[in-house]
Amino acid sequence: MGRFHRHEDGTVHTHDDGDHDHDHDHDHDHDHGDHSGYRTGAQRIEVLESIFAENDVLAEANRSAFESNGIRALNLMSSPGSGKTTILQATLDELAGEFAIGVIEGDIATDLDAAKLSGRGAQISLLNTSNGFGGECHLDAPMVNRALPGLDLPALDLVIVENVGNLVCPAEFDVGEHAKAMVYSVTEGEDKPLKYPVMFRSVDVVLLNKIDLVPYLDVDVDTYLQHVRKVNATAEILPVSARTGAGMAAWFDWLRRFAGPS
Repeated sequence: MGRFHRHEDGTVHTHDDGDHDHDHDHDHDHDHGDHSGYRTGAQRIEVLESIFAENDVLAEANRSAFESNGIRALNLMSSPGSGKTTILQATLDELAGEFAIGVIEGDIATDLDAAKLSGRGAQISLLNTSNGFGGECHLDAPMVNRALPGLDLPALDLVIVENVGNLVCPAEFDVGEHAKAMVYSVTEGEDKPLKYPVMFRSVDVVLLNKIDLVPYLDVDVDTYLQHVRKVNATAEILPVSARTGAGMAAWFDWLRRFAGPS
């Protein structure tokens, strides 16, 4: 189908793999029937716009379901291995006694992360994206909508959507959340905000995780922070260690403000 993405203004832009820019002003008389990319470009854009439109309609339906039950919803994103689930474990251990929390646990396959979160005082609704052909690399609003019946919404204060580990696709899809957060590990390299700006630009808070490893790595935390600031001037940046607990109090306080009475 070619590559595509949606701009911040909602328009969809495609990049066909066969695009080329040479001039056809010269005269020649052969059939262009095999240049199907030119014929189907407009159709591709229409299809993609339809996909995003359906997503946005269901995102609003999800948000309405949350709001009608007095729930605040957070979309938690990261790349694989950043420590997102470990942070979520610590979060439930700290806050499940203060707030009634539901988690929509998104993963391509297995219930491994859902099992890690069970028994920590939260409702868990597992959402596998595997379809027999590999599975989706992100959650979208229709998927989250299908997961909602797995939660007792009237009993909840906060729903955290743990998205599939990926630094690209999850940022493109509104799932009905009220805020986006991401976990970014020092082991991933300080260049990731510059290489994946859409993700970093979309979030309200960045947790720079695994700072306990800084003494053992050739990294400069200030450079990490500067690179985040180059693409997102307003997001709250919280250096943390889910393993040692360093900095986690600031994250818990952020969630208390987010989930508490407005």
